[in-house]
Amino acid sequence: MIKKTVNNVQEALKGVQNGMTFMLGGFGLCGIPENAITELVQKNIKDITCISNNAGVDDFGLGLLLQKKQIKKMISSYVGENAEFERQMLSGELEVELTPQGTLAAKCQAAQQGFPAIYTPAGYGTEVAMGKETREFDGKMYVLEEAFKADFAFVKAWKGDEAGNLIFKGTARNFNPCMCGAAKVTVVEVEELVPAGELDPNQIHIPGIFVQRIFQGKDYEKRIEQRTVRPKS
Repeated sequence: MIKKTVNNVQEALKGVQNGMTFMLGGFGLCGIPENAITELVQKNIKDITCISNNAGVDDFGLGLLLQKKQIKKMISSYVGENAEFERQMLSGELEVELTPQGTLAAKCQAAQQGFPAIYTPAGYGTEVAMGKETREFDGKMYVLEEAFKADFAFVKAWKGDEAGNLIFKGTARNFNPCMCGAAKVTVVEVEELVPAGELDPNQIHIPGIFVQRIFQGKDYEKRIEQRTVRPKS
Protein backbone atom coordinates (compact mmCIF):
# COMPACT_ATOMS: atom_id res chain seq x y z
CA MET A 1 0.00 0.00 0.00
CA ILE A 2 1.33 3.43 -0.99
CA LYS A 3 1.71 5.60 2.10
CA LYS A 4 2.38 9.31 1.77
CA THR A 5 1.88 10.44 5.34
CA VAL A 6 4.47 12.43 7.27
CA ASN A 7 4.36 12.97 11.00
CA ASN A 8 4.07 16.76 11.12
CA VAL A 9 4.39 20.03 9.26
CA GLN A 10 8.14 20.15 9.87
CA GLU A 11 8.62 16.90 7.94
CA ALA A 12 6.15 18.01 5.31
CA LEU A 13 8.19 21.14 4.51
CA LYS A 14 11.52 19.35 4.30
CA GLY A 15 13.49 20.77 1.38
CA VAL A 16 11.99 24.26 1.24
CA GLN A 17 14.65 26.90 0.64
CA ASN A 18 15.05 30.61 0.11
CA GLY A 19 14.20 31.84 -3.37
CA MET A 20 11.71 29.09 -4.20
CA THR A 21 8.32 29.43 -5.89
CA PHE A 22 5.32 28.22 -3.90
CA MET A 23 1.69 27.67 -4.82
CA LEU A 24 -0.76 28.19 -1.96
CA GLY A 25 -4.40 27.18 -2.14
CA GLY A 26 -7.26 29.19 -0.73
CA PHE A 27 -9.40 32.19 -1.54
CA GLY A 28 -9.00 35.05 0.91
CA LEU A 29 -8.88 33.12 4.18
CA CYS A 30 -11.07 30.24 2.99
CA GLY A 31 -9.21 26.96 2.61
CA ILE A 32 -5.71 28.33 3.16
CA PRO A 33 -2.94 25.94 4.34
CA GLU A 34 -2.59 27.56 7.77
CA ASN A 35 -0.07 25.11 9.20
CA ALA A 36 2.26 25.31 6.19
CA ILE A 37 2.18 29.12 6.18
CA THR A 38 2.94 29.26 9.92
CA GLU A 39 5.90 26.95 9.41
CA LEU A 40 7.24 29.07 6.54
CA VAL A 41 7.07 32.09 8.87
CA GLN A 42 8.90 30.26 11.65
CA LYS A 43 11.56 28.91 9.29
CA ASN A 44 12.04 32.48 7.99
CA ILE A 45 12.16 31.34 4.37
CA LYS A 46 12.90 34.46 2.28
CA ASP A 47 12.79 35.73 -1.31
CA ILE A 48 9.67 33.66 -1.98
CA THR A 49 7.56 33.87 -5.10
CA CYS A 50 3.96 33.10 -4.10
CA ILE A 51 1.28 31.96 -6.52
CA SER A 52 -2.02 32.49 -4.74
CA ASN A 53 -5.36 34.08 -5.58
CA ASN A 54 -4.65 36.88 -3.10
CA ALA A 55 -2.87 37.43 0.21
CA GLY A 56 -5.77 37.43 2.65
CA VAL A 57 -5.49 39.97 5.45
CA ASP A 58 -2.60 41.76 7.17
CA ASP A 59 -2.24 39.63 10.29
CA PHE A 60 -3.17 36.15 9.09
CA GLY A 61 -2.30 33.69 6.34
CA LEU A 62 0.04 35.05 3.68
CA GLY A 63 -0.21 38.42 5.42
CA LEU A 64 2.18 37.03 8.04
CA LEU A 65 4.82 36.38 5.37
CA LEU A 66 4.31 39.87 3.96
CA GLN A 67 4.75 41.41 7.41
CA LYS A 68 8.20 39.84 7.69
CA LYS A 69 9.13 40.79 4.11
CA GLN A 70 9.61 37.12 3.22
CA ILE A 71 7.77 37.40 -0.10
CA LYS A 72 9.70 38.81 -3.05
CA LYS A 73 6.96 38.42 -5.66
CA MET A 74 3.21 37.82 -5.59
CA ILE A 75 1.44 36.25 -8.56
CA SER A 76 -2.24 36.74 -7.81
CA SER A 77 -5.54 37.94 -9.21
CA TYR A 78 -6.14 40.89 -6.88
CA VAL A 79 -4.82 42.69 -3.81
CA GLY A 80 -7.96 42.09 -1.75
CA GLU A 81 -8.23 43.23 1.85
CA ASN A 82 -4.51 43.22 2.63
CA ALA A 83 -3.34 46.81 3.28
CA GLU A 84 0.30 45.73 3.65
CA PHE A 85 0.13 43.97 0.29
CA GLU A 86 -1.13 47.21 -1.25
CA ARG A 87 1.49 49.32 0.51
CA GLN A 88 4.41 47.12 -0.57
CA MET A 89 3.14 46.97 -4.15
CA LEU A 90 2.69 50.74 -4.48
CA SER A 91 6.07 51.46 -2.85
CA GLY A 92 7.88 49.06 -5.16
CA GLU A 93 9.04 46.82 -2.28
CA LEU A 94 7.07 43.89 -3.65
CA GLU A 95 6.97 42.67 -7.23
CA VAL A 96 3.38 41.91 -8.22
CA GLU A 97 2.07 40.09 -11.28
CA LEU A 98 -1.70 40.49 -11.45
CA THR A 99 -3.37 37.71 -13.42
CA PRO A 100 -7.06 37.27 -14.35
CA GLN A 101 -8.59 34.84 -11.88
CA GLY A 102 -9.63 32.30 -14.50
CA THR A 103 -6.20 32.47 -16.10
CA LEU A 104 -4.58 31.88 -12.71
CA ALA A 105 -6.63 28.69 -12.31
CA ALA A 106 -5.98 27.62 -15.91
CA LYS A 107 -2.21 28.08 -15.55
CA CYS A 108 -2.30 25.88 -12.43
CA GLN A 109 -4.33 23.27 -14.30
CA ALA A 110 -1.93 23.39 -17.25
CA ALA A 111 0.98 22.63 -14.93
CA GLN A 112 -1.06 19.89 -13.25
CA GLN A 113 -1.87 18.26 -16.59
CA GLY A 114 1.62 18.60 -18.05
CA PHE A 115 0.80 21.26 -20.66
CA PRO A 116 3.52 23.89 -21.20
CA ALA A 117 1.02 26.64 -22.03
CA ILE A 118 -2.61 27.46 -22.85
CA TYR A 119 -4.43 30.00 -25.02
CA THR A 120 -6.99 32.22 -23.31
CA PRO A 121 -9.10 35.16 -24.49
CA ALA A 122 -8.79 36.83 -21.08
CA GLY A 123 -6.58 39.91 -21.14
CA TYR A 124 -6.29 40.33 -24.88
CA GLY A 125 -5.91 44.01 -25.76
CA THR A 126 -4.87 44.94 -22.21
CA GLU A 127 -1.61 45.23 -20.27
CA VAL A 128 -1.97 41.57 -19.39
CA ALA A 129 -1.12 40.62 -22.99
CA MET A 130 1.91 42.90 -23.36
CA GLY A 131 4.95 40.99 -24.60
CA LYS A 132 2.99 37.74 -25.02
CA GLU A 133 2.18 35.80 -28.16
CA THR A 134 -1.37 36.25 -29.46
CA ARG A 135 -3.23 34.16 -32.00
CA GLU A 136 -6.59 34.10 -33.70
CA PHE A 137 -8.90 31.11 -33.48
CA ASP A 138 -12.25 31.15 -35.30
CA GLY A 139 -12.22 34.92 -35.52
CA LYS A 140 -11.37 35.49 -31.84
CA MET A 141 -8.02 36.60 -30.43
CA TYR A 142 -6.27 34.65 -27.69
CA VAL A 143 -3.22 35.20 -25.48
CA LEU A 144 -0.62 32.50 -24.93
CA GLU A 145 -0.06 31.96 -21.20
CA GLU A 146 2.71 29.68 -19.99
CA ALA A 147 1.96 27.13 -17.28
CA PHE A 148 3.22 27.91 -13.81
CA LYS A 149 6.50 26.41 -12.63
CA ALA A 150 6.56 25.93 -8.85
CA ASP A 151 8.78 24.07 -6.41
CA PHE A 152 6.09 23.30 -3.82
CA ALA A 153 2.29 23.41 -3.78
CA PHE A 154 0.75 23.81 -0.32
CA VAL A 155 -2.83 22.61 -0.22
CA LYS A 156 -5.56 22.38 2.43
CA ALA A 157 -8.20 19.63 2.28
CA TRP A 158 -10.97 18.55 4.62
CA LYS A 159 -10.29 14.80 4.63
CA GLY A 160 -7.52 12.68 3.23
CA ASP A 161 -6.22 9.16 3.51
CA GLU A 162 -2.73 7.74 3.87
CA ALA A 163 -2.46 7.26 0.09
CA GLY A 164 -3.08 10.97 -0.51
CA ASN A 165 -6.66 10.79 -1.78
CA LEU A 166 -8.48 14.03 -0.91
CA ILE A 167 -11.94 15.41 -0.22
CA PHE A 168 -12.54 19.16 -0.03
CA LYS A 169 -15.42 20.83 1.79
CA GLY A 170 -17.63 23.56 0.39
CA THR A 171 -16.00 26.73 -0.89
CA ALA A 172 -12.65 25.68 0.61
CA ARG A 173 -12.34 23.63 -2.56
CA ASN A 174 -11.49 26.83 -4.54
CA PHE A 175 -7.91 26.80 -5.91
CA ASN A 176 -6.76 23.81 -3.86
CA PRO A 177 -7.62 20.99 -6.30
CA CYS A 178 -6.00 22.60 -9.35
CA MET A 179 -2.76 23.16 -7.42
CA CYS A 180 -2.43 19.46 -6.56
CA GLY A 181 0.27 17.99 -8.78
CA ALA A 182 1.03 21.39 -10.30
CA ALA A 183 4.42 21.71 -8.56
CA LYS A 184 7.45 19.49 -8.11
CA VAL A 185 6.20 18.56 -4.62
CA THR A 186 2.58 18.77 -3.42
CA VAL A 187 2.15 18.99 0.36
CA VAL A 188 -1.37 18.59 1.74
CA GLU A 189 -2.62 19.31 5.24
CA VAL A 190 -5.97 17.84 6.22
CA GLU A 191 -8.34 18.23 9.13
CA GLU A 192 -8.96 14.50 9.26
CA LEU A 193 -6.50 11.81 8.16
CA VAL A 194 -7.86 8.27 7.77
CA PRO A 195 -6.44 4.88 6.71
CA ALA A 196 -6.31 4.13 2.99
CA GLY A 197 -9.54 2.59 1.76
CA GLU A 198 -11.78 4.34 4.28
CA LEU A 199 -12.91 7.14 1.96
CA ASP A 200 -15.77 6.51 -0.45
CA PRO A 201 -14.13 6.43 -3.91
CA ASN A 202 -17.14 8.25 -5.36
CA GLN A 203 -16.56 11.19 -3.00
CA ILE A 204 -12.85 11.71 -3.72
CA HIS A 205 -12.07 14.98 -5.50
CA ILE A 206 -8.32 14.48 -6.05
CA PRO A 207 -6.59 11.07 -6.30
CA GLY A 208 -3.40 10.43 -4.39
CA ILE A 209 -1.27 10.32 -7.55
CA PHE A 210 -1.17 14.15 -7.38
CA VAL A 211 0.11 14.22 -3.79
CA GLN A 212 3.62 13.59 -2.44
CA ARG A 213 3.17 14.36 1.28
CA ILE A 214 0.13 14.51 3.55
CA PHE A 215 -0.25 15.25 7.26
CA GLN A 216 -2.97 16.01 9.76
CA GLY A 217 -3.04 19.69 10.59
CA LYS A 218 -3.98 21.22 13.90
CA ASP A 219 -5.13 24.42 15.61
CA TYR A 220 -7.09 25.76 12.66
CA GLU A 221 -8.52 29.23 13.29
CA LYS A 222 -10.56 29.38 10.08
CA ARG A 223 -11.00 33.12 10.35
CA ILE A 224 -13.74 34.88 8.42
CA GLU A 225 -12.33 37.66 6.25
CA GLN A 226 -15.48 39.77 6.39
CA ARG A 227 -18.56 39.06 8.46
CA THR A 228 -21.81 40.70 7.39
CA VAL A 229 -24.89 40.41 9.57
CA ARG A 230 -28.44 41.55 9.10
CA PRO A 231 -29.50 44.47 11.33
CA LYS A 232 -31.97 43.65 14.06
CA SER A 233 -35.50 44.41 12.95
